[in-house]
Amino acid sequence: MEADAAKLLGAGLAAIGCGLASIGVGNVFAKFLEGALRNPGAADAQQGRLFIGFAGAELLGLLSFVVAALLIFA
Repeated sequence: MEADAAKLLGAGLAAIGCGLASIGVGNVFAKFLEGALRNPGAADAQQGRLFIGFAGAELLGLLSFVVAALLIFA
């Protein structure tokens, strides 16, 4: 296998993380809404954790994008 083909294959595999990050963000918001609808009084206390979970899932997606871009252009 040539080096360019291996770089592109690795970048494609790293880009899968971008799609998985969107699934993670969807799960974070779905679980928050599920909990908020079951216990509306506790929803305000959990909103900070919602944003931390969102930021963590988004960070992993951005990191996979950066790895893919580095593999393609470096």
